[in-house]
Amino acid sequence: MAHPELFLKKNEDKRLRLGHLWVFSNEVDTKRNPLSLYNAGDLVKVCASDGKVLGTAYINPNTLICARMLSRKPSLKLGNKVFTARIAKALALRERFYDKPYYRLVFSESDGLPGLVIDRFGDVLSVQITTAGIERQKEPLIEVLIELLQPRAILLKNDNPQRQLEGLSMETELIYGELPEQLIIEENNARYKLDVLNGQKTGWFYDHRSSRAELAKLAKGKTVLDLFSYTGAWGIPAAMNGAQQVVCVDASASAIALAEQNAELNQVSDTVQCVQSDVFEYLKQARLEQQRFDIVVLDPPALVKRKKDFKAGYEAYRRLNHLALQVLAKDGILVSASCSYHLSKANLHEILRSSARHIDRNLTIVATGGQAPDHPIHPAISETEYLKTYFCAVSESL
Repeated sequence: MAHPELFLKKNEDKRLRLGHLWVFSNEVDTKRNPLSLYNAGDLVKVCASDGKVLGTAYINPNTLICARMLSRKPSLKLGNKVFTARIAKALALRERFYDKPYYRLVFSESDGLPGLVIDRFGDVLSVQITTAGIERQKEPLIEVLIELLQPRAILLKNDNPQRQLEGLSMETELIYGELPEQLIIEENNARYKLDVLNGQKTGWFYDHRSSRAELAKLAKGKTVLDLFSYTGAWGIPAAMNGAQQVVCVDASASAIALAEQNAELNQVSDTVQCVQSDVFEYLKQARLEQQRFDIVVLDPPALVKRKKDFKAGYEAYRRLNHLALQVLAKDGILVSASCSYHLSKANLHEILRSSARHIDRNLTIVATGGQAPDHPIHPAISETEYLKTYFCAVSESL
């Protein structure tokens, strides 16, 4: 049976023709096809105003992004066959970069599966479904994951706020198998205990792995301050690569407890000190006590989650970088990162420039970083490129 048609207004097909995958509700010709005709998760045939077919999408008439393209083919059936092909392709790509099964297996639109994120922790899969279109196909998705990967457990991490916008439940669910009593992954030659059930997002942040490896190369003999450390992904490899001292700071008691366990697991407990504290307060106190670190890593959570949060978020990033520079030793390295899509590279660049000038420091950017290969960027969808990292050499003003 053919999919129902969804017609766009005149000239609203241009972005899709350039490769983007989103249709916004205000782009739909609602006089021709009222959105009330569709159910959340229905497959539709997207058509330009002149009737030319643009492809297959799934729809949610109740959301701003009301349709997400799945294929340029007009009659795609989302199910076992499509999931098998696209997940197998994503798997093959990751296996070209990583020799162990620890990576983001599926990164939504970039892997042709909008609304789906899967992190692989060995034989445990942490899955985030954020759209009604994928939720409707949950059963075949799980079948394919079991067949392709033979996992020990599959956890549906349903605590993403995007699910509320889609009218979906927020209850995390162990949908297959049994979680091990202790889950340990490997990254950059370090081992980490995870709390995949209660941890943030899918339980780990693979996206910075390449930049964390670069930081570790700079750490020998240095003192390192790892801010917003979570469970130690920046600080512990630095300690393993010969850092003189590493201080991990995070506001979460559970994250700090895991960071301490991970330091012990990697035999660097004597080098790593874990501090539970608000980062702003820690930096203010460190400044008052005139503490200085050779390397400061600033990797905060997304402080600009929505466009309307930009002003407050920008100010928070500015304050953090300003404070971080003030506890940096002479000829130190600041690693400043942002995972906020709405804070651009240019914004972070300007924050670094102005913060350094304000305290009369000479700052040069010596390297940049971004998403690891398991977070591929779709060239037509700027939203898939969110991570930016600057490695900055900071010295006394010339």
